Amino acid sequence: MSEKKERMTGARAIIESLYREGVEVIFGYPGGVLLPLYDELYDADIRHILVRHEQAAAHAAEGYARATGKVGVCLATSGPGATNLVTGIANAYMDSIPMVAFTGQVPRSLLGNDAFQEADITGITMPITKHNYLVQNANDLPRIIKEAFHIASTGRPGPVLIDLPKDVTTDEIDFYYPDKVDLRGYKPTFKGNLQQVKKAASAIAKSSRPLIYAGGGIISSGAHEELLKFAEIIQAPVTTTLTGISSFPSGHPLYLGMPGMHGTKYANYAIQESDLLIAVGARFDDRVTGKVQSFAPNAKIIHIDIDPAEISKNVTVDIPIVGDAKNVLASLIKHVKKTERKEWIDKIQEWRDAYPLHYIKEKNNLKPQFILEQINEVCDDAIIVTEVGQHQMWTAQYYKFKEPRTFISSGGLGTMGYGFPAAIGAKIGRPDKVVFNIAGDGSFQMNLQELATAMQDDIPVIVAIMNNGYLGMVRQWQELFFDKRYSFTCIKGSVDFVKLAEAYGALGIRVTKEDEVKPAIEKAIKSNKPAVIDFIVECEENVSPMVPAGAAINEILDLERKE
Repeated sequence: MSEKKERMTGARAIIESLYREGVEVIFGYPGGVLLPLYDELYDADIRHILVRHEQAAAHAAEGYARATGKVGVCLATSGPGATNLVTGIANAYMDSIPMVAFTGQVPRSLLGNDAFQEADITGITMPITKHNYLVQNANDLPRIIKEAFHIASTGRPGPVLIDLPKDVTTDEIDFYYPDKVDLRGYKPTFKGNLQQVKKAASAIAKSSRPLIYAGGGIISSGAHEELLKFAEIIQAPVTTTLTGISSFPSGHPLYLGMPGMHGTKYANYAIQESDLLIAVGARFDDRVTGKVQSFAPNAKIIHIDIDPAEISKNVTVDIPIVGDAKNVLASLIKHVKKTERKEWIDKIQEWRDAYPLHYIKEKNNLKPQFILEQINEVCDDAIIVTEVGQHQMWTAQYYKFKEPRTFISSGGLGTMGYGFPAAIGAKIGRPDKVVFNIAGDGSFQMNLQELATAMQDDIPVIVAIMNNGYLGMVRQWQELFFDKRYSFTCIKGSVDFVKLAEAYGALGIRVTKEDEVKPAIEKAIKSNKPAVIDFIVECEENVSPMVPAGAAINEILDLERKE
Protein backbone atom coordinates (compact mmCIF):
# COMPACT_ATOMS: atom_id res chain seq x y z
CA MET A 1 0.00 0.00 0.00
CA SER A 2 1.50 3.31 -1.10
CA GLU A 3 2.04 6.21 1.30
CA LYS A 4 -0.39 9.12 0.92
CA LYS A 5 1.33 12.11 -0.66
CA GLU A 6 1.41 15.43 1.16
CA ARG A 7 2.23 18.86 -0.25
CA MET A 8 5.24 20.52 1.43
CA THR A 9 8.40 22.51 0.82
CA GLY A 10 11.74 20.88 0.10
CA ALA A 11 12.96 21.95 3.54
CA ARG A 12 10.01 20.22 5.20
CA ALA A 13 10.60 17.16 3.00
CA ILE A 14 14.16 16.93 4.31
CA ILE A 15 12.89 16.88 7.91
CA GLU A 16 10.24 14.28 7.08
CA SER A 17 12.87 12.14 5.35
CA LEU A 18 15.15 12.35 8.38
CA TYR A 19 12.26 11.18 10.56
CA ARG A 20 11.88 8.14 8.30
CA GLU A 21 15.57 7.36 8.73
CA GLY A 22 15.30 7.51 12.52
CA VAL A 23 17.61 10.52 12.87
CA GLU A 24 17.61 11.81 16.46
CA VAL A 25 20.40 14.38 16.40
CA ILE A 26 22.09 16.72 13.90
CA PHE A 27 25.35 18.58 14.45
CA GLY A 28 25.36 21.84 12.56
CA TYR A 29 25.92 25.55 12.08
CA PRO A 30 23.41 27.81 10.29
CA GLY A 31 23.92 30.19 7.39
CA GLY A 32 21.97 32.27 4.92
CA VAL A 33 21.13 29.62 2.31
CA LEU A 34 20.08 27.19 5.05
CA LEU A 35 17.47 29.49 6.63
CA PRO A 36 14.46 27.63 5.16
CA LEU A 37 15.80 24.35 6.55
CA TYR A 38 16.72 25.85 9.93
CA ASP A 39 13.23 27.35 10.17
CA GLU A 40 11.84 23.82 9.86
CA LEU A 41 14.37 22.54 12.41
CA TYR A 42 13.03 25.08 14.92
CA ASP A 43 9.91 22.94 15.52
CA ALA A 44 11.34 19.56 14.51
CA ASP A 45 11.53 16.60 16.88
CA ILE A 46 15.24 16.28 16.12
CA ARG A 47 17.92 17.49 18.52
CA HIS A 48 20.23 20.05 16.94
CA ILE A 49 23.67 20.61 18.46
CA LEU A 50 25.06 24.03 17.60
CA VAL A 51 28.81 23.59 17.26
CA ARG A 52 31.20 26.53 17.15
CA HIS A 53 33.03 25.43 13.99
CA GLU A 54 31.75 23.29 11.13
CA GLN A 55 34.75 20.95 11.33
CA ALA A 56 33.52 20.03 14.80
CA ALA A 57 30.09 19.19 13.36
CA ALA A 58 31.60 16.55 11.12
CA HIS A 59 33.81 15.13 13.88
CA ALA A 60 30.92 15.07 16.35
CA ALA A 61 28.68 13.29 13.83
CA GLU A 62 31.44 10.75 13.35
CA GLY A 63 31.96 10.27 17.09
CA TYR A 64 28.21 9.71 17.43
CA ALA A 65 28.31 7.13 14.64
CA ARG A 66 31.28 5.28 16.12
CA ALA A 67 29.75 5.13 19.59
CA THR A 68 26.28 4.03 18.45
CA GLY A 69 26.65 2.26 15.11
CA LYS A 70 24.05 4.65 13.65
CA VAL A 71 24.58 7.08 10.78
CA GLY A 72 25.94 10.43 11.98
CA VAL A 73 24.42 13.58 10.45
CA CYS A 74 26.00 17.02 10.08
CA LEU A 75 24.87 20.23 8.44
CA ALA A 76 26.73 23.32 7.20
CA THR A 77 26.01 26.31 5.04
CA SER A 78 27.45 27.03 1.59
CA GLY A 79 30.99 28.12 0.75
CA PRO A 80 33.24 28.24 3.83
CA GLY A 81 30.71 26.35 5.92
CA ALA A 82 30.83 23.46 3.48
CA THR A 83 34.60 23.55 3.04
CA ASN A 84 35.03 23.53 6.82
CA LEU A 85 33.40 20.09 6.79
CA VAL A 86 35.99 18.69 4.41
CA THR A 87 38.54 17.47 6.99
CA GLY A 88 35.83 15.68 8.95
CA ILE A 89 34.42 14.09 5.81
CA ALA A 90 37.90 12.93 4.78
CA ASN A 91 38.42 11.50 8.26
CA ALA A 92 35.17 9.51 8.04
CA TYR A 93 36.11 8.28 4.58
CA MET A 94 39.54 7.04 5.64
CA ASP A 95 38.13 5.22 8.67
CA SER A 96 34.96 3.91 6.96
CA ILE A 97 32.43 5.64 9.23
CA PRO A 98 28.75 6.06 8.17
CA MET A 99 27.86 9.72 7.88
CA VAL A 100 25.53 11.93 5.85
CA ALA A 101 26.62 15.55 5.43
CA PHE A 102 24.13 18.16 4.24
CA THR A 103 25.48 21.39 2.81
CA GLY A 104 23.67 24.53 1.76
CA GLN A 105 24.27 25.89 -1.73
CA VAL A 106 23.46 29.05 -3.66
CA PRO A 107 20.26 29.00 -5.77
CA ARG A 108 20.43 26.93 -8.96
CA SER A 109 20.34 30.06 -11.15
CA LEU A 110 23.63 31.24 -9.58
CA LEU A 111 25.54 27.96 -9.77
CA GLY A 112 28.88 28.40 -11.49
CA ASN A 113 28.78 32.21 -11.30
CA ASP A 114 31.15 32.62 -8.32
CA ALA A 115 28.21 33.86 -6.29
CA PHE A 116 28.64 34.96 -2.68
CA GLN A 117 29.65 31.96 -0.55
CA GLU A 118 29.53 29.55 -3.48
CA ALA A 119 31.84 26.52 -3.53
CA ASP A 120 31.71 23.42 -5.70
CA ILE A 121 31.49 21.14 -2.66
CA THR A 122 30.46 18.07 -4.66
CA GLY A 123 33.56 18.49 -6.81
CA ILE A 124 35.75 19.16 -3.79
CA THR A 125 34.53 16.10 -1.89
CA MET A 126 34.27 13.64 -4.75
CA PRO A 127 37.52 11.83 -3.78
CA ILE A 128 36.59 11.66 -0.07
CA THR A 129 32.96 10.54 -0.15
CA LYS A 130 31.38 7.22 -0.98
CA HIS A 131 28.95 9.20 -3.11
CA ASN A 132 27.63 12.75 -3.28
CA TYR A 133 24.66 14.60 -4.72
CA LEU A 134 23.93 18.10 -5.99
CA VAL A 135 20.12 18.24 -5.78
CA GLN A 136 18.70 19.86 -8.91
CA ASN A 137 15.03 19.01 -8.40
CA ALA A 138 13.17 19.20 -5.10
CA ASN A 139 11.09 16.17 -6.09
CA ASP A 140 14.25 14.08 -5.88
CA LEU A 141 14.94 14.92 -2.22
CA PRO A 142 13.20 11.93 -0.56
CA ARG A 143 14.80 9.44 -2.96
CA ILE A 144 18.24 10.99 -2.61
CA ILE A 145 18.09 11.01 1.19
CA LYS A 146 16.92 7.38 1.23
CA GLU A 147 19.81 6.43 -1.07
CA ALA A 148 22.33 8.46 0.92
CA PHE A 149 21.57 6.71 4.22
CA HIS A 150 21.59 3.33 2.48
CA ILE A 151 24.95 3.95 0.82
CA ALA A 152 26.51 5.40 3.98
CA SER A 153 25.52 2.46 6.19
CA THR A 154 25.84 -0.61 3.95
CA GLY A 155 28.81 -2.42 2.42
CA ARG A 156 31.97 -0.64 3.51
CA PRO A 157 30.48 2.32 5.43
CA GLY A 158 31.46 5.87 4.60
CA PRO A 159 30.33 9.48 4.23
CA VAL A 160 27.77 10.70 1.68
CA LEU A 161 27.24 14.41 0.95
CA ILE A 162 24.00 16.06 -0.19
CA ASP A 163 24.34 19.63 -1.53
CA LEU A 164 21.12 21.66 -1.25
CA PRO A 165 20.61 24.77 -3.42
CA LYS A 166 18.49 27.25 -1.49
CA ASP A 167 15.63 27.29 -4.00
CA VAL A 168 15.38 23.49 -3.82
CA THR A 169 14.50 23.86 -0.13
CA THR A 170 11.75 26.42 -0.88
CA ASP A 171 10.14 24.66 -3.88
CA GLU A 172 6.99 22.69 -3.08
CA ILE A 173 6.64 18.98 -3.80
CA ASP A 174 4.22 16.11 -3.27
CA PHE A 175 6.13 14.23 -0.57
CA TYR A 176 6.49 10.49 -0.93
CA TYR A 177 9.23 8.53 0.82
CA PRO A 178 10.35 5.34 -0.97
CA ASP A 179 10.35 2.13 1.03
CA LYS A 180 13.39 0.61 -0.71
CA VAL A 181 16.51 1.48 -2.64
CA ASP A 182 17.48 0.01 -5.99
CA LEU A 183 20.89 1.18 -7.20
CA ARG A 184 22.02 -0.84 -10.21
CA GLY A 185 25.73 -0.14 -9.70
CA TYR A 186 25.79 -0.68 -5.96
CA LYS A 187 25.45 -4.28 -4.81
CA PRO A 188 27.82 -5.05 -1.91
CA THR A 189 28.74 -8.69 -1.34
CA PHE A 190 27.71 -9.74 2.16
CA LYS A 191 28.20 -13.49 2.12
CA GLY A 192 31.63 -14.95 1.46
CA ASN A 193 32.12 -17.48 -1.33
CA LEU A 194 31.73 -20.94 0.25
CA GLN A 195 34.61 -22.46 -1.71
CA GLN A 196 36.92 -19.70 -0.49
CA VAL A 197 35.70 -20.21 3.07
CA LYS A 198 36.51 -23.92 2.78
CA LYS A 199 39.97 -23.11 1.39
CA ALA A 200 40.56 -20.83 4.35
CA ALA A 201 39.40 -23.51 6.81
CA SER A 202 41.78 -26.01 5.19
CA ALA A 203 44.69 -23.59 5.47
CA ILE A 204 43.86 -22.98 9.13
CA ALA A 205 43.82 -26.72 9.83
CA LYS A 206 47.29 -27.10 8.29
CA SER A 207 48.75 -24.08 10.09
CA SER A 208 50.89 -24.41 13.19
CA ARG A 209 51.39 -20.65 13.82
CA PRO A 210 48.20 -18.80 12.79
CA LEU A 211 47.57 -15.19 13.75
CA ILE A 212 44.40 -13.11 13.44
CA TYR A 213 44.86 -9.50 12.33
CA ALA A 214 41.55 -7.69 12.97
CA GLY A 215 40.59 -4.19 11.88
CA GLY A 216 37.78 -1.67 12.13
CA GLY A 217 35.61 -3.87 9.92
CA ILE A 218 34.96 -6.09 12.93
CA ILE A 219 33.34 -3.18 14.74
CA SER A 220 31.45 -1.91 11.67
CA SER A 221 29.88 -5.31 11.06
CA GLY A 222 29.24 -6.11 14.73
CA ALA A 223 31.44 -9.20 14.45
CA HIS A 224 33.13 -9.04 17.87
CA GLU A 225 31.35 -12.12 19.24
CA GLU A 226 32.20 -14.15 16.15
CA LEU A 227 35.82 -12.99 16.31
CA LEU A 228 36.13 -14.11 19.94
CA LYS A 229 34.55 -17.50 19.25
CA PHE A 230 36.65 -18.04 16.12
CA ALA A 231 39.91 -17.17 17.89
CA GLU A 232 39.14 -19.47 20.80
CA ILE A 233 38.22 -22.39 18.56
CA ILE A 234 41.36 -22.26 16.42
CA GLN A 235 43.53 -20.99 19.31
CA ALA A 236 44.99 -18.17 17.26
CA PRO A 237 46.37 -15.03 18.94
CA VAL A 238 44.65 -11.77 17.94
CA THR A 239 46.21 -8.42 17.11
CA THR A 240 44.04 -5.41 16.23
CA THR A 241 44.68 -2.27 14.23
CA LEU A 242 44.21 1.14 15.84
CA THR A 243 40.61 1.34 14.58
CA GLY A 244 40.06 -2.30 15.51
CA ILE A 245 40.86 -1.68 19.18
CA SER A 246 37.92 -2.68 21.42
CA SER A 247 36.78 -5.37 18.96
CA PHE A 248 38.52 -8.01 21.13
CA PRO A 249 38.76 -7.91 24.94
CA SER A 250 42.11 -6.42 25.98
CA GLY A 251 42.37 -8.76 28.97
CA HIS A 252 41.92 -11.96 26.96
CA PRO A 253 44.95 -14.31 27.01
CA LEU A 254 44.93 -14.48 23.20
CA TYR A 255 45.09 -10.69 22.77
CA LEU A 256 48.43 -9.22 21.68
CA GLY A 257 47.51 -5.56 21.42
CA MET A 258 48.19 -3.35 18.43
CA PRO A 259 50.86 -4.16 15.81
CA GLY A 260 52.96 -1.84 13.68
CA MET A 261 54.93 1.35 14.25
CA HIS A 262 53.95 1.75 17.92
CA GLY A 263 52.58 -1.73 18.46
CA THR A 264 53.70 -4.22 21.05
CA LYS A 265 56.91 -6.07 20.32
CA TYR A 266 55.20 -9.42 20.76
CA ALA A 267 52.46 -8.53 18.23
CA ASN A 268 55.10 -7.57 15.66
CA TYR A 269 57.21 -10.65 16.35
CA ALA A 270 54.11 -12.85 16.08
CA ILE A 271 53.27 -11.41 12.64
CA GLN A 272 56.81 -11.98 11.41
CA GLU A 273 56.93 -15.57 12.72
CA SER A 274 53.39 -16.63 11.79
CA ASP A 275 52.81 -19.15 9.02
CA LEU A 276 49.21 -18.02 8.40
CA LEU A 277 47.89 -14.47 8.78
CA ILE A 278 44.10 -14.17 8.90
CA ALA A 279 43.20 -10.53 8.16
CA VAL A 280 39.59 -9.58 8.90
CA GLY A 281 38.21 -6.12 8.15
CA ALA A 282 41.69 -4.60 7.94
CA ARG A 283 43.43 -2.90 5.03
CA PHE A 284 47.15 -3.49 5.66
CA ASP A 285 47.86 0.15 6.42
CA ASP A 286 51.48 1.30 6.09
CA ARG A 287 51.66 2.03 9.85
CA VAL A 288 51.03 -1.68 10.41
CA THR A 289 53.05 -3.27 7.64
CA GLY A 290 56.19 -1.14 7.75
CA LYS A 291 58.39 -2.28 4.87
CA VAL A 292 55.88 -4.26 2.82
CA GLN A 293 58.48 -6.54 1.26
CA SER A 294 59.46 -7.75 4.75
CA PHE A 295 55.95 -8.04 6.18
CA ALA A 296 54.87 -11.50 7.41
CA PRO A 297 57.54 -13.19 5.26
CA ASN A 298 56.67 -16.74 6.35
CA ALA A 299 52.90 -16.49 6.18
CA LYS A 300 50.18 -17.40 3.77
CA ILE A 301 47.55 -14.66 3.97
CA ILE A 302 43.78 -14.98 4.18
CA HIS A 303 42.05 -11.62 3.67
CA ILE A 304 38.38 -11.16 4.59
CA ASP A 305 36.96 -7.77 3.61
CA ILE A 306 33.68 -6.40 2.32
CA ASP A 307 35.50 -4.08 -0.08
CA PRO A 308 36.99 -6.00 -3.02
CA ALA A 309 39.21 -3.00 -3.82
CA GLU A 310 41.20 -3.69 -0.63
CA ILE A 311 42.09 -7.25 -1.58
CA SER A 312 45.79 -7.41 -2.55
CA LYS A 313 45.94 -3.60 -2.72
CA ASN A 314 48.90 -3.26 -0.34
CA VAL A 315 49.87 -6.86 0.39
CA THR A 316 49.35 -9.75 -2.01
CA VAL A 317 47.06 -12.34 -0.43
CA ASP A 318 46.67 -16.08 -1.01
CA ILE A 319 43.03 -16.66 -0.09
CA PRO A 320 40.74 -13.66 -0.64
CA ILE A 321 37.19 -13.72 0.74
CA VAL A 322 34.93 -10.79 -0.14
CA GLY A 323 32.08 -10.39 2.31
CA ASP A 324 30.83 -8.98 5.58
CA ALA A 325 33.13 -9.93 8.47
CA LYS A 326 30.28 -11.14 10.70
CA ASN A 327 28.86 -13.41 8.00
CA VAL A 328 32.22 -14.78 6.86
CA LEU A 329 33.44 -15.50 10.39
CA ALA A 330 30.14 -17.23 11.20
CA SER A 331 30.62 -19.38 8.10
CA LEU A 332 34.25 -20.11 8.95
CA ILE A 333 33.31 -21.17 12.48
CA LYS A 334 31.18 -23.96 10.96
CA HIS A 335 34.17 -25.29 8.99
CA VAL A 336 36.99 -25.18 11.55
CA LYS A 337 37.73 -27.55 14.40
CA LYS A 338 38.87 -26.97 17.96
CA THR A 339 42.66 -26.98 17.88
CA GLU A 340 45.40 -26.86 20.48
CA ARG A 341 48.54 -24.91 19.55
CA LYS A 342 50.51 -25.07 22.77
CA GLU A 343 53.94 -24.61 21.19
CA TRP A 344 52.86 -21.43 19.37
CA ILE A 345 51.04 -19.98 22.37
CA ASP A 346 54.03 -20.75 24.60
CA LYS A 347 56.38 -19.03 22.16
CA ILE A 348 54.24 -15.88 22.20
CA GLN A 349 54.12 -15.99 25.99
CA GLU A 350 57.92 -15.99 26.01
CA TRP A 351 57.85 -12.78 23.96
CA ARG A 352 55.23 -11.29 26.29
CA ASP A 353 57.41 -12.03 29.31
CA ALA A 354 60.58 -10.74 27.65
CA TYR A 355 59.13 -7.59 26.03
CA PRO A 356 56.19 -6.24 28.06
CA LEU A 357 54.93 -2.71 27.60
CA HIS A 358 56.64 -0.67 30.28
CA TYR A 359 57.85 2.78 31.19
CA ILE A 360 60.35 4.21 33.64
CA LYS A 361 58.82 5.95 36.64
CA GLU A 362 60.65 9.10 37.71
CA LYS A 363 60.23 10.67 41.14
CA ASN A 364 59.58 14.22 40.01
CA ASN A 365 58.01 13.62 36.60
CA LEU A 366 54.39 12.67 35.95
CA LYS A 367 54.14 10.05 33.20
CA PRO A 368 51.26 9.86 30.67
CA GLN A 369 51.26 6.06 30.86
CA PHE A 370 50.60 6.24 34.61
CA ILE A 371 47.68 8.64 34.05
CA LEU A 372 46.07 6.24 31.57
CA GLU A 373 46.49 3.37 34.00
CA GLN A 374 44.75 5.48 36.65
CA ILE A 375 41.87 6.41 34.33
CA ASN A 376 41.50 2.69 33.59
CA GLU A 377 41.50 1.89 37.31
CA VAL A 378 38.91 4.52 38.20
CA CYS A 379 36.63 3.91 35.20
CA ASP A 380 37.34 0.72 33.26
CA ASP A 381 34.20 0.86 31.11
CA ALA A 382 34.40 4.42 29.79
CA ILE A 383 34.28 5.47 26.17
CA ILE A 384 37.79 6.69 25.41
CA VAL A 385 38.21 9.19 22.58
CA THR A 386 41.59 10.56 21.58
CA GLU A 387 43.11 13.41 19.67
CA VAL A 388 46.15 12.55 17.51
CA GLY A 389 49.74 12.28 18.68
CA GLN A 390 51.73 10.60 21.41
CA HIS A 391 48.79 10.50 23.81
CA GLN A 392 46.82 8.56 21.17
CA MET A 393 49.46 5.84 21.05
CA TRP A 394 49.80 5.66 24.84
CA THR A 395 46.02 5.25 25.06
CA ALA A 396 46.08 2.42 22.53
CA GLN A 397 48.83 0.73 24.55
CA TYR A 398 47.75 1.24 28.18
CA TYR A 399 43.95 1.46 28.44
CA LYS A 400 42.22 -1.93 28.59
CA PHE A 401 39.04 -2.14 26.53
CA LYS A 402 36.34 -4.68 27.29
CA GLU A 403 33.62 -4.03 24.72
CA PRO A 404 33.30 -2.68 21.18
CA ARG A 405 32.65 0.99 20.31
CA THR A 406 34.47 2.21 23.40
CA PHE A 407 37.64 3.40 21.63
CA ILE A 408 37.22 6.27 19.17
CA SER A 409 40.20 7.78 17.39
CA SER A 410 41.27 9.22 14.06
CA GLY A 411 43.16 6.43 12.32
CA GLY A 412 43.80 6.83 8.62
CA LEU A 413 43.82 10.62 8.38
CA GLY A 414 45.39 11.32 11.78
CA THR A 415 43.40 14.50 12.41
CA MET A 416 44.54 16.78 15.22
CA GLY A 417 41.53 18.48 16.79
CA TYR A 418 39.36 15.42 16.18
CA GLY A 419 38.99 14.13 19.71
CA PHE A 420 37.02 16.75 21.60
CA PRO A 421 34.13 17.19 19.13
CA ALA A 422 34.10 13.40 18.54
CA ALA A 423 33.82 12.92 22.31
CA ILE A 424 30.85 15.31 22.37
CA GLY A 425 29.16 13.24 19.67
CA ALA A 426 29.95 10.00 21.51
CA LYS A 427 28.49 11.32 24.78
CA ILE A 428 25.29 12.40 23.04
CA GLY A 429 25.01 8.96 21.45
CA ARG A 430 25.82 7.10 24.70
CA PRO A 431 24.77 9.36 27.60
CA ASP A 432 24.99 6.38 29.99
CA LYS A 433 28.77 6.20 29.53
CA VAL A 434 31.55 8.27 31.05
CA VAL A 435 33.39 9.80 28.08
CA PHE A 436 37.04 10.87 28.22
CA ASN A 437 38.85 12.80 25.53
CA ILE A 438 42.56 11.99 25.90
CA ALA A 439 44.27 15.04 24.44
CA GLY A 440 47.59 16.69 23.79
CA ASP A 441 48.11 20.36 24.51
CA GLY A 442 48.64 20.85 20.77
CA SER A 443 45.64 18.88 19.48
CA PHE A 444 43.18 20.25 22.02
CA GLN A 445 43.87 23.83 20.94
CA MET A 446 42.65 23.06 17.43
CA ASN A 447 38.99 22.73 18.47
CA LEU A 448 38.86 23.90 22.08
CA GLN A 449 36.09 26.36 21.22
CA GLU A 450 33.72 23.39 21.49
CA LEU A 451 33.83 23.90 25.25
CA ALA A 452 31.06 26.39 24.51
CA THR A 453 29.05 23.64 22.78
CA ALA A 454 29.56 21.25 25.69
CA MET A 455 28.49 23.89 28.20
CA GLN A 456 25.46 25.16 26.27
CA ASP A 457 24.09 21.66 25.70
CA ASP A 458 25.18 20.22 29.08
CA ILE A 459 27.44 17.52 27.64
CA PRO A 460 29.73 16.32 30.46
CA VAL A 461 32.80 15.23 28.52
CA ILE A 462 36.10 15.01 30.44
CA VAL A 463 39.20 16.29 28.64
CA ALA A 464 42.44 14.80 29.99
CA ILE A 465 45.31 16.85 28.54
CA MET A 466 48.76 15.25 28.51
CA ASN A 467 50.47 18.62 28.65
CA ASN A 468 54.15 18.21 27.70
CA GLY A 469 54.63 21.67 26.18
CA TYR A 470 55.40 20.23 22.74
CA LEU A 471 53.79 18.94 19.59
CA GLY A 472 54.96 15.66 21.05
CA MET A 473 54.95 13.17 18.21
CA VAL A 474 56.69 15.57 15.83
CA ARG A 475 59.18 16.47 18.59
CA GLN A 476 59.88 12.74 19.09
CA TRP A 477 60.79 12.39 15.41
CA GLN A 478 62.94 15.51 15.62
CA GLU A 479 64.75 14.03 18.62
CA LEU A 480 65.40 10.71 16.91
CA PHE A 481 66.05 11.72 13.30
CA PHE A 482 66.88 15.46 13.29
CA ASP A 483 69.48 15.76 16.09
CA LYS A 484 67.00 17.27 18.58
CA ARG A 485 66.52 20.33 16.40
CA TYR A 486 63.05 21.16 17.75
CA SER A 487 61.95 23.35 14.90
CA PHE A 488 58.65 25.05 15.86
CA THR A 489 57.33 22.21 18.01
CA CYS A 490 57.68 23.87 21.42
CA ILE A 491 54.40 25.35 22.70
CA LYS A 492 55.22 25.57 26.42
CA GLY A 493 53.18 28.06 28.44
CA SER A 494 50.98 28.99 25.51
CA VAL A 495 47.74 28.74 27.49
CA ASP A 496 46.47 28.26 31.05
CA PHE A 497 43.99 25.43 30.47
CA VAL A 498 42.44 25.74 33.93
CA LYS A 499 41.58 29.41 33.39
CA LEU A 500 40.42 28.59 29.88
CA ALA A 501 38.01 25.94 31.16
CA GLU A 502 36.74 28.30 33.85
CA ALA A 503 36.22 31.05 31.27
CA TYR A 504 33.76 28.76 29.50
CA GLY A 505 32.14 27.79 32.82
CA ALA A 506 33.64 24.29 32.81
CA LEU A 507 35.56 22.59 35.61
CA GLY A 508 39.32 23.14 35.39
CA ILE A 509 41.87 21.09 37.35
CA ARG A 510 45.68 21.11 37.19
CA VAL A 511 47.66 18.01 38.21
CA THR A 512 51.43 17.87 38.68
CA LYS A 513 51.95 14.89 41.03
CA GLU A 514 51.07 11.19 40.98
CA ASP A 515 48.99 11.33 44.15
CA GLU A 516 46.80 14.04 42.59
CA VAL A 517 45.88 11.98 39.52
CA LYS A 518 43.15 9.70 40.87
CA PRO A 519 41.39 12.37 42.96
CA ALA A 520 41.27 14.67 39.92
CA ILE A 521 39.73 11.96 37.74
CA GLU A 522 37.16 11.12 40.40
CA LYS A 523 36.30 14.81 40.91
CA ALA A 524 35.78 15.33 37.17
CA ILE A 525 33.47 12.30 36.91
CA LYS A 526 31.44 13.30 39.99
CA SER A 527 31.04 16.90 38.77
CA ASN A 528 28.83 15.69 35.90
CA LYS A 529 29.80 18.76 33.88
CA PRO A 530 32.34 19.45 31.13
CA ALA A 531 35.77 19.22 32.70
CA VAL A 532 39.37 19.86 31.66
CA ILE A 533 42.18 18.17 33.59
CA ASP A 534 45.57 19.68 32.78
CA PHE A 535 48.12 16.96 33.52
CA ILE A 536 51.63 18.46 33.47
CA VAL A 537 53.70 15.52 32.20
CA GLU A 538 57.34 14.77 31.39
CA CYS A 539 58.10 16.98 28.39
CA GLU A 540 60.40 14.60 26.49
CA GLU A 541 58.72 11.27 27.17
CA ASN A 542 58.69 9.12 24.04
CA VAL A 543 56.23 6.57 22.72
CA SER A 544 57.91 3.20 22.84
CA PRO A 545 58.34 0.77 21.18
CA MET A 546 58.79 2.39 17.79
CA VAL A 547 59.49 1.07 14.31
CA PRO A 548 61.16 3.73 12.13
CA ALA A 549 59.29 4.60 8.93
CA GLY A 550 60.20 2.25 6.10
CA ALA A 551 61.74 -0.41 8.37
CA ALA A 552 60.49 -3.96 8.86
CA ILE A 553 58.15 -4.22 11.85
CA ASN A 554 60.59 -6.38 13.82
CA GLU A 555 63.29 -3.67 13.56
CA ILE A 556 62.17 -2.03 16.78
CA LEU A 557 63.65 0.89 18.70
CA ASP A 558 63.37 0.87 22.51
CA LEU A 559 62.93 4.48 23.61
CA GLU A 560 62.16 4.39 27.34
CA ARG A 561 63.78 7.31 29.13
CA LYS A 562 66.22 6.36 31.87
CA GLU A 563 66.29 7.96 35.32
